[in-house]
This record gives sequence, C-alpha cells and structure tokens, in this order.
Amino acid sequence: YLEYIDLRVLELLFCLMAAVAGMQQEGTFLVLSQRMLAGRKSSRLLTLSLVMLPFFASMLITNDVALITFVPFAVRLAWVVTLQTIAANIGSMLTPVGNPQNLYLSSFYGMDAPSFFAVTIPVVALSFCLLAICCLWGKNRQIEVRFEHKEVIRSPKRLAVFLTLFGLSLLSVLHLVGSHLAFLLTVLILLVADRSVLKKVDYWLLATFVCFFIFAGNMGAIPSVQHFLGNVMERNTMLCAVASSQIISNVPAAVLLSNFTRDAKGMLLGTNIGGLGTLVASLASLISFKLYARTPQAKLLPYLGIFTAANAAMLVLLYLFAAICL
Repeated sequence: YLEYIDLRVLELLFCLMAAVAGMQQEGTFLVLSQRMLAGRKSSRLLTLSLVMLPFFASMLITNDVALITFVPFAVRLAWVVTLQTIAANIGSMLTPVGNPQNLYLSSFYGMDAPSFFAVTIPVVALSFCLLAICCLWGKNRQIEVRFEHKEVIRSPKRLAVFLTLFGLSLLSVLHLVGSHLAFLLTVLILLVADRSVLKKVDYWLLATFVCFFIFAGNMGAIPSVQHFLGNVMERNTMLCAVASSQIISNVPAAVLLSNFTRDAKGMLLGTNIGGLGTLVASLASLISFKLYARTPQAKLLPYLGIFTAANAAMLVLLYLFAAICL
C-alpha cells in the first residue's frame, strides 16, 4: 500500500496549500479584488472583471481558492457565477499548480514545462476568448461599485514570507528544488513565522489523495480491471477521461485512469476539459453551487439549468477543438 502513495504529490500539495492559505490570511486576494472592481464601470466590463479574476487567479492559487475568494462578489447573479465557475475550472488548466489533477499528472508522467504548456495553452486561450464573448454579450449599463470596508494587507512582512514559500513550491514543481527539502523548509519557516497557517492546510484533501492512491493501486492490481481499462484507454484516452470525470469527478479520474495509459496528453486534456459538464465533474463546481445556494433569493433549479447548459456547450466546443487541433 505504501508503494501506491505518491509522496511527492502530497508534499507539493501541502506546500502550495500552506503558502496560499497564508496569502489569503493576509487579505491579498480581497485587496486585489476591491482594487479591480471598485469605481464606476459598465456592466459588461464589470462582468468581464468578475469572471477573469478567478480565470487568472486559479492558474496560481487553484480553482477552489479562486472560487471561494471571488464568487461572493457576484453570488446573487446565477449567470455570472456559472461563468466564474467555468473560468476557474479552465483557467486552472494552464499551470501544473492550478488544480490537483495537474499537479498529480505532471508528476506522474514526469512532464517538463514546455511539454505541459504545449498541451494547455491552446485550450486555455480559446476558453478565454469564449468567456470574453459571453461576458460582453447582453445589455450594457453603468454601475457604481463601492465597498463599505476597505481591505488592506494585514502584515506585509508575513506576506513576503508566504510569497517566498509559494516561490519555493513553484521551484519544486519544476524539479529545481527537491520536494522533501521544500516540505521541510515550509514546515520549519511556518513554525517560526506563523504557526496558525499550519492549521489552515486542508488535511482532509491530503487524506483523500492517500485514499485515491490506494484505491487506484488496488484496482490496477486486478487483472480483469487492468485488461478492461487498458483496452478502453487505448482506444480514446481523452474521451474516457472526460466521461469518467462526469461521474466520479476529474481528480479521482486522473488518479485511477493514469495507471492504465502512458498518454499524458490525453489524460491532461480529458481530466481538465472533463471538469466541465455535470455539477460533480469538478469538486470546485460544488463550492460555487454551495455559495450560491446560501443566498436568500437563490433559485436552485434555474441555476442548475444555466450551469448545465453553459458547461455542456463549453465542454463540447473545447473537446472538439482539442480532438481536431491537438
């Protein structure tokens, strides 16, 4: 069982989550949001800003954190929340640190930066154009955005520490620093600088990954499963990854299916594009749904209708583009 567990992925996840939690604690993302959204703007420009914030932020701070941070600014608008969710799920595709499945797959297949970005950049670029069109469509009017409380960076010194740890994590993802060293330095620095951040790491996610690794390893050891999934993956890796993600979510699909194929490109495209579609295709989508559902005037059925239609359309377009051009 211990051989099934990818210790490097767990160490990198810990380092990234700790650094991002520290930056979030200092108010970094809220300050950024207020500065970009405050003032008098057209409704189209405001929608574009609300959607592109999670799109670009998710590339570095993961799709989960991006949605938790930016969805509350538009939580009453089902269409905008839907676009934000799509933006975070696809924007996070660009980098190895944008979401858990990218971090795992880049490590599992040993993908270098040029190989990784050659796969992700075309799809993310097309997604940006499609999202921009959706944001700029519709009536335009002037809106004044004000915030009752102005957010500030709580401690620039601590923020500098967390930014340094984030940089260390990126170096480790790029194989320039060993994951063991990055993990050790992160723990030691946080023990000295701010121990409270250690409590904010999502240890349940780390434990879930351990379970995924053990489950995938056990499944891969069953000859009949090996034969079936091996044949299916050999025919069309990307389609299989997309379909599996709709049912079991893209992170467990990445961990499970990667054991049956060496097609890194198909897995990377399939599990990221497969994050669109159903509400459970990406666990990040459940975050925005829960945030919307908590609003007093939430209309869940219309939201699910808008969410499903928009996700399905984007899924089909991106899948066809990837299948034809990549």
